Amino acid sequence: MTTSGSQSQRFEPAECFKGVKPYASETRAPWVDLALDANEATGMPFESLDEIAATSPDEIRRYPSDTGLVQALANRFGIHPNRVLVTCGGDEAIDRVCRVALTPGRRLVTHTPTFEMITRSARLAGGAIEAVAWSRGDFPIDNLLDRIKPGTGLVAIVSPNNPTGLAVEIDAIRSVADAAERVGALVLVDLAYIEFADTDPVDELISLGNVVVVQTFSKAFGLAGLRVGYAIASESVVSLLRAAGGPYPVSSPSLRIAERVLTDRKIQIHVQDMIASVREQRETLSDLLTELGCKVEKSQANFVLARTSKAQLLWAGLRSLGIAVRRYGGNPDLDDAIRITLPGETTGFARLTAAIEAILSPDAILFDLDGVLADVGSSYREAIMRTAQDFNVNLTLDEIQQAKEAGNANNDWVVTQSLLAAHDVQVPLDVVTDQFQAHYLGKAGKPGLREQERLIPSPSFLRTLGERYRLAVVTGRPRAEADWFLDRFNIRDLIEVCVCMEDAPAKPSPEPVQLAVKRLGLSSAWMIGDTPDDVVAARGAGVLPIGINAPDQGPSGRSLANWGAAFVLESIDELMEILP
Repeated sequence: MTTSGSQSQRFEPAECFKGVKPYASETRAPWVDLALDANEATGMPFESLDEIAATSPDEIRRYPSDTGLVQALANRFGIHPNRVLVTCGGDEAIDRVCRVALTPGRRLVTHTPTFEMITRSARLAGGAIEAVAWSRGDFPIDNLLDRIKPGTGLVAIVSPNNPTGLAVEIDAIRSVADAAERVGALVLVDLAYIEFADTDPVDELISLGNVVVVQTFSKAFGLAGLRVGYAIASESVVSLLRAAGGPYPVSSPSLRIAERVLTDRKIQIHVQDMIASVREQRETLSDLLTELGCKVEKSQANFVLARTSKAQLLWAGLRSLGIAVRRYGGNPDLDDAIRITLPGETTGFARLTAAIEAILSPDAILFDLDGVLADVGSSYREAIMRTAQDFNVNLTLDEIQQAKEAGNANNDWVVTQSLLAAHDVQVPLDVVTDQFQAHYLGKAGKPGLREQERLIPSPSFLRTLGERYRLAVVTGRPRAEADWFLDRFNIRDLIEVCVCMEDAPAKPSPEPVQLAVKRLGLSSAWMIGDTPDDVVAARGAGVLPIGINAPDQGPSGRSLANWGAAFVLESIDELMEILP
């Protein structure tokens, strides 16, 4: 019971929690369907998936037992089961090691960059952190050894390292273990990606008394969703690690599936085939990125880290094309870096490499016509409004813009009919079309609204662009109207291909964009458009979508970005600033 004079006290978290934010992965855009940002492996092709996944009532009601998986791991490495601890992913193993080895007054010695959960767990254990830089080249063994002094409780090494993919030689790890032993410290070696490396040091590392090896089923085994990891150490250290956490960290179904994957010969063959595929793709992707001007370290993991001054372009472009990769904002050591997980399967890899080439080495620039090359604020938009007035409906520019931003609005005749219907006025499409064309084209000696159109970019801009790239137009206009505009402003000779209404289904179908690329005889291109339909059509064709705010439609950049444009330009002149 409290009294009227009592005052509530504001809760103060423990010192080690102050300023700590929850781990949060980046939210993927809804159109992303190829996730290469979390180093997840290709899934298991379980022919007997139902049998493996089937769960009995007893398995649910009883606390889980990890005995089977522990014994399978012990057999795999030729050690006593008492040296194996199964954990909730490798993350939990790392956290337990930090809680056992670190307290306020003790230090973690590690390298940077490194796996984020190591330093996070060290802070939450109250330990201080001292790190040596290792973002390129050979492991800085001498710098690390200099920092292993009395007061060091833990030394942490990730090999292959995340996010660089660089590996540490076994001799260097032995030297670290010797130095740590002299000051009474543990050595944590995170080998999450070791199956993808050229050599595996596990057998030698588990013979060292002060080394804790952490591995996971999340990477090479493709079981990240099950959250199964494990630690191998001396019996005395494993006993401490058991005491550092809860008694049942992994569910029964996860334990059973992990054991099956570890012991099933057919699945093991699949894992080895997948690893071989990843290693082959790793070399191919590294060569491609190098050819395109990126700097690539020799990765030993299932990912490649590429450094380039075009890092933001590459990240945004891949995202726009439905491919998620990892960017490291706010980290000066990795500001120019992109981490790309290898898909491990041929379809995804072909899509990835094609997308990278389209972004970093386009052969052509495709333009939508209206709103990009042609200012149609006083022509097509005005024709929509005047046609609606013919049926006693007064539309606003905002209504028209909202209809355009909703998508599936590439045909202005259909847009006009839909807007009339929204005002409870039903008119056949052919009638709407006739009225619209009368306003746009003119009749009986009265000039049409199209006479008010103007060319947005200067001819000299297009000529300069045409010296570097082949140019094409992909428009929903009838061919006669597209030809009229190109001839009126004397730019027909600059536009090599013009795909019009008669040639293919309307955007957002990718077919007109695909047709333009095919007619050019190319494979990589960018498309500049001012509507969601342009963005969706380009992405569907594997062409990089670049949005632009048309002169007549106000600030629509947010809408275009939400639909997946890699960048949104305020003017066509800005295109030169982002082209590779």
